[in-house]
Order: sequence, then structure tokens, then C-alpha cells
Amino acid sequence: MKVAVIGAGIVGVTTAYELAADGHQVTVFERRGAAAEETSFANAGVVAPGYVTPWAAPGMSAKVLRYLFSRHAPVKLTWPVSAGELRWMWQWWRACRLETYLANRARLQRLAFYSRERLHWLTDSLQLDYDRSPGYMVLLRSEKDQRLVQPGLQVLREAGVSFREIDAAAARGIEPALNPDTDFLGAIHLPDDEAGNCRQFALLLKDAARAAGARFEFNTSVLPLDRAAPAVLRVQQADGPPRSEAFDSVVVCGGLESAPLLRPLGFRIRMAPVYGYSISAPIRESLNAPRSAVMDERFKVAITRLGQRVRVAGSAEIGGSLQHKRPEALQTLYKVLHDWFPGAAQLSNASTSVQEWKGARPMLPDGPPVLGASGVPGIWLNLGHGSSGWALACGSARVVADLMAGRAPLLDLEGLGIERLAA
Repeated sequence: MKVAVIGAGIVGVTTAYELAADGHQVTVFERRGAAAEETSFANAGVVAPGYVTPWAAPGMSAKVLRYLFSRHAPVKLTWPVSAGELRWMWQWWRACRLETYLANRARLQRLAFYSRERLHWLTDSLQLDYDRSPGYMVLLRSEKDQRLVQPGLQVLREAGVSFREIDAAAARGIEPALNPDTDFLGAIHLPDDEAGNCRQFALLLKDAARAAGARFEFNTSVLPLDRAAPAVLRVQQADGPPRSEAFDSVVVCGGLESAPLLRPLGFRIRMAPVYGYSISAPIRESLNAPRSAVMDERFKVAITRLGQRVRVAGSAEIGGSLQHKRPEALQTLYKVLHDWFPGAAQLSNASTSVQEWKGARPMLPDGPPVLGASGVPGIWLNLGHGSSGWALACGSARVVADLMAGRAPLLDLEGLGIERLAA
């Protein structure tokens, strides 16, 4: 089958590989000049399926209101907020009901655990060598933090996730570089979780997809789909006129751009950018750097060891723009890094050594992505992964490839199809 994949982020690249490995003739269209240059470029890199839960959760709306006046808030509402974002927030608020949250949490975690299995299979079978490290630890500064994580720990127990509640001394044994001057209560250690460089993985898998026969066209934009001929793509490169190419099937993995592409087909997909930030810097002294990944529970900031670099990532910002980086959000990342690993990174010559990044996570109001057939012949969907694209991409791609081949996926797909958005 001749298949087009729209988008070469981590979701698009994994989809292209799975389809090419299944023997399809695959062409990937990407508007940027390389793979994984947008949301997948500099994310935290954490793969922790038990912590993949919907952002739409009971009590979350009240937390957002409380955070409005907090300088180091993990969630922030930033002006201007568009009419589309306000409509998204209304649907998000409705999805915060307990029964909706529980259903979406189950859907996300099924997919996340399956995706981690697929990630390991791809890494081992293709011998992909990218920066990765085992283990994940959630740091608890106070008894209040400890109380607040208890509902989440019950979720981990129900999911059969291996974890230990440990004191500060045990946490320092696992991460010896933790700042001796920062007092904290303890931690949650998850030995089976991990951290990995999402962009490195995407670039390596892109090469594997090419070796399997996939073709990548970069610097190429796809125009909105045509209702009369949805599988005939109109594409345009920066230096040329639009051209048309017919396919048997099209898989839409274009992140935020997926919504306008699909609109002519009658889809009104409420997907909003929830912005995240990260800073990445070379390690100054290995002994002062983390061994793997830790999460500051209070500030919701992850500090990750990626080879010879440290990455600090966090924040969830609604509104504003991709171009404007809030100084307060970046200051929070530097603060948390200094609190836990003050000597880890080369920050003295920040203009050259530190990469400050802001990315737009394509998030649906209720949390889970949408996978599979769109209902329009020839059009398939793999979109809306939000902040969990790295944790969900490999499983999502395999699911879509199986569905396109007429096979039953090795995953219960209840609630992950387009019908959920119409409910």
C-alpha cells in the first residue's frame, strides 16, 4: 500500500518505521528541515508509564487558579488566550470529573505500558544506541508533598508498578550527587522506569525507516485535505509550486497542525498548545550530575542525565505564544537545578553552552491521543499525545500499523478512537 505520513516528530517517525517494516511504500512529509525539531526536540526524556495520567483531573482547575499568582507555578495561564484555547479550557474543565478522569487514566496507562514494551523491542532489535539511563526518582521536599503523592501511589499499586518509598538517606544512595545542603523528606524510587533522548531515538529510527524503504521529504508543507479526494495530498516546498500526489492511505501525525489539515473533512478537533520549557547544558563534573532522572514533585520539574548533558524540563503554560519565553518559567528550571545538583552543569557561559527551549505540546482536552481510522476512507489518525508523546509514540505507531493491516492490535483500544471525541 502507498502510504503518506504527515509529520516527522517522534510520533510520525515511529509510525513511518512500523509501516515501512510492514512492507508499505511510505513517504513522510515534514515542514521542518529535519526530524523531531518541534515538540520532540528537547523534552524531559522520561519514560515512566505509571506517571502518564490525564492533565484533566479532579481538583486540577482549582490548582490552576491558585497557581495564577505563584512565581514558580508548574501550571500557568498566560495572556493572550485565544477563543479556541478558551473553548479547549471549557472542555478540559468538563473532563476533570472523576469518572472521566478514571477512564482516561486507564486508557493512557494501557497505552504507555504497551509503548514501553515496544520501545524496548525496537531499541534491542535495531540496536539503537542513544543516550538513556535506567531508573526514575520523585523527590519529596516535605510531608505535604508526601501526602499529595499518596493517591498517585495507589494508582501505581493498582497498575502493578514496582516502586519504593524511601527516606532521604536512601535517595542519596541512589543519586549521590544530590545537594547535601538541600533538606528533603524522601523520595519515590521507580527502578523499572527510565530516561532517554527522544530526539536521538527519532533520528536513529528515521534512518532505520529509510533502510526499510521509507522516503522523507523535509521542508515540505501539506495543504489542508480535500473532501473530494482526501488521500490526494497537495504539498508545497519553500522553493516550488504546489503539487499533488495520490496515496492509498494517509496517516495524520502532524501535531497541532493536524487540526487545520483535517478541518475541510468535517473534523473539529479541539487541540491546544500546552507549552513546556527545558534547559540543556553540558555536564561540568560527572560526579556532581544525576545518574538518571529525578522529578521535583513540588515544582513538577524533571532533571535528566542524557549522556554528557543535563536537561531540566517542566512547566505547563496555556496561552501566550511559542516565540515568547517567560523569564519566570526559565528561572524556575535554573532554581530547581541549583537546589538539587548545583555543580552539575556548565552554566558560566550561558550564551554558548546552555540551550533554552520552549515547545508546544499538542494536547486534547481530556488527555489520551486519538488513534486509528478517522471514518473518512483512506485517512488515519495518530495525534494528540500532549506531553506524553515520547512515552506513547512507539505503542501508538504499532497500533495504527496493525489497524491499517487489518490485524487486531495487542492492546485494548477502548476510548482511543475518534468516536471518543464525538461522545
